[in-house]
Amino acid sequence: MNQLQKYTWLIETIRRAGKISHKDLSDRWSRNKDLSDGRELHRATFNRWRDAIFEQFGIMIDCQKVGGYLYYISNPEDIDEDKLKKWMLDSFAVGNVIGENLSLKGRILVDEIPSGRDHLTTILEAMKENRVVNITYRPFKKEHGYTFPIEPYCVKLFENRWYVLGLNNRGEIKIYGLDRLESVELTDTLFKLPKGFDSEEFFATKFGIVIGYDVKPERIVIRANEDHKHYLKSLPLHRSQRLIEDNGEYADFELYLSPTYDFIMKLLHVGAMIEVISPASLRKEMKGWISEMNELYKND
Repeated sequence: MNQLQKYTWLIETIRRAGKISHKDLSDRWSRNKDLSDGRELHRATFNRWRDAIFEQFGIMIDCQKVGGYLYYISNPEDIDEDKLKKWMLDSFAVGNVIGENLSLKGRILVDEIPSGRDHLTTILEAMKENRVVNITYRPFKKEHGYTFPIEPYCVKLFENRWYVLGLNNRGEIKIYGLDRLESVELTDTLFKLPKGFDSEEFFATKFGIVIGYDVKPERIVIRANEDHKHYLKSLPLHRSQRLIEDNGEYADFELYLSPTYDFIMKLLHVGAMIEVISPASLRKEMKGWISEMNELYKND
């Protein structure tokens, strides 16, 4: 078990408890034999972990002295409002839970991410130092890969695949799937991020990873039937999603984004459980896809 896993165990244990004594923390740690080998969590070790957690994550574990020396996270908003930090801690927490229950490995099912491990580390290193990388990229429909330099601006995880957004040697800001990279090589060439570039803002009106420069963002209204509306409420399609009306039989949602190919595929994925109400242009495009699908099956 590495140090990061220990830190995330401590953070998550305190988060779940709200407030907890050192004795209770030590008891929980020692009972978790897969992680602790049955050892206690000594106070000196606990204090070292507290300091390291603040240095690495900016998370403050404070002590409430009144009422029995209880430990708690005094700045939970730093976790809740930082999407990357929250995702990372949640991922490690889930990993820790699964690690504690490896005896159930035949009964815990996960989807494989077909990229990430091979090239993500190199790309993140390049981003940290603003270094150009030479990538060999092989599109799905090509027999051979092509090698060229890119300036890596940011990475994004979408639909179980990692992608890197970068400026290529033709002056285009494009996105590349890491599972289609045959190699990534760091260079000594440095670059500067464009002034004011914000990856969150860049993708703010995009559904997934299709940039679609020629597809403008617009207000979209979709209607989810009674069976599907709850899924959209619990897991919105997009950060801009807002509930307009729920009359029981269906619910209408408003979104503001570019209706690119990947968004249309997402709507088609759930079939008749979602209807596009507006704009008319998107309704027409959906109708075209549905008509083509109908052609495939109409003679059955």
